[in-house]
Amino acid sequence: WSPELSSDLYRIDGWGAPYFTVNSSGDISVRPHGTDTLPHQEIDLLKVVKKASDPINSGGLGLQLPLVVRFPDVLKNRLESLQSAFDYAVQSEGYEAHYQGVYPVKCNQDRFVVEDIVKFGSGFRFGLEAGSKPELLLAMSSLCKGSSEGLLVCNGFKDAEYISLALVARKLQLNTVIVLEQEEELDLVIDISRKMAVQPVIGLRAKLRTKHSGHFGSTSGEKGKFGLTTTQILRVVRKLKESGMLDCLQLLHFHIGSQIPSTELLADGVGEAAQVYSELVRLGAGMKFIDIGGGLGIDYDGTKSSDSDVSVGYGLQDYASTVVQAVRFVCDRKNVKHPVICSESGRAIVSHHSVLIFEAVSSTSTRSQELSSMSLHSFVEKLNDDARADYRNLSAAAIRGEYDTCMLYADQLKQRCVEQFKDGNLDIEQLAAVDAVCDFVSKAIGAS
Repeated sequence: WSPELSSDLYRIDGWGAPYFTVNSSGDISVRPHGTDTLPHQEIDLLKVVKKASDPINSGGLGLQLPLVVRFPDVLKNRLESLQSAFDYAVQSEGYEAHYQGVYPVKCNQDRFVVEDIVKFGSGFRFGLEAGSKPELLLAMSSLCKGSSEGLLVCNGFKDAEYISLALVARKLQLNTVIVLEQEEELDLVIDISRKMAVQPVIGLRAKLRTKHSGHFGSTSGEKGKFGLTTTQILRVVRKLKESGMLDCLQLLHFHIGSQIPSTELLADGVGEAAQVYSELVRLGAGMKFIDIGGGLGIDYDGTKSSDSDVSVGYGLQDYASTVVQAVRFVCDRKNVKHPVICSESGRAIVSHHSVLIFEAVSSTSTRSQELSSMSLHSFVEKLNDDARADYRNLSAAAIRGEYDTCMLYADQLKQRCVEQFKDGNLDIEQLAAVDAVCDFVSKAIGAS
């Protein structure tokens, strides 16, 4: 065995890059600065766990497993990488506005995570997104120490108390945007903002036709449960105009779904949203921001596949360039000033930065039943004609050294025996015997 074989088995260079790898000792090694990590900066995770769990009298910290080990430098690198990807896309596409992200605190509300994001992101206007009153209080507290330009995006269901709290945040000079997710929220915003004598900044969430059909797309599409239809958007615009507050409408928000699998789907959704944005500008709204929501995916299994719920077929730069190109194309065609682009990436920012360490309490063995020639003969005797033919074909292919054919006949043999067992024509010892035959074939030819 070797570190290279270990790396291949666990595909760590697929899903872990650029933060996790296998070092020369065969241990998991963490690269806190991604591709910029120098050799002496790599962290051996086994040494960290040993130091944390060893008794205090042995020089350790005496902590009990399970442990969550956090790497704030990985968090910092993720923020910087996301910002750099958009900065490059903005510059290379000739885009005439900037990008500034917000972190959705629901993704991980840990105080240290949120405070680190505000601290690391303050240099490039990074803000926070809240979806409830407790999250809003948390975000207000944290953003007081962040960038004055960082957005505080207020999503989720809003009652009078939530809206009042958001307007208090605006009084505290936080860059707060109240995003309408339901049409009736507008009446509350207008009424409470007048009573509190606060000029609100309003956004609205559009219910796009573009739908993410994967596991994480259930809240997207025309029949999604969040957001406003085009008819509702027009009514909101009309009511704001009648109230003399159309200039308060400054942000368009949408969400295609988490873990967007491909840039084609992303471009389609962003393009549709940019059309809605341009129409709001035409109707006289004071638009400044387009918030593309979450969806920046993580390649959890390292396959770089757009056909999987646990992978994505693009990288950070592909994602950023697709968004910028789609918004610029529509706005240029409509002769609309380029908006500030926001995104609400959660998993893409925090997923890599912490590791759960727990103790293995047991293990399983795949030891197969040993087959003698007598038991093998007895096994074959009980097979039906089709299964016996598979066994003979398997034997012949093995003699000829045709290993792919061996696996084909072994699979067919196992399937026929399972069907015989279900029909009551094969006993459990015979079913175990066919498993042993197929395992022996797999090991003999080195198949996984």
